[in-house]
Amino acid sequence: MITLKYLTGLLFVVVLCGCETVQPWERGILAKEEMQWQPNVMEAQFRYQVYASKEASSGGTGAAGGGCGCN
Repeated sequence: MITLKYLTGLLFVVVLCGCETVQPWERGILAKEEMQWQPNVMEAQFRYQVYASKEASSGGTGAAGGGCGCN
């Protein structure tokens, strides 16, 4: 019977397999636009402004303003 100790060890080994050192010459690939969480920063800011104006609230990102969408 497999014990909790062996399952924990196996999980630890599996998690460590996902760790990888990125070499300096490989960082250019990771810096491409399609690899970013938000590929277009201006579009993400615009979407947040529209969302904040529709929800009639803002905050949480350090910007203050009303619900009119003109801030």
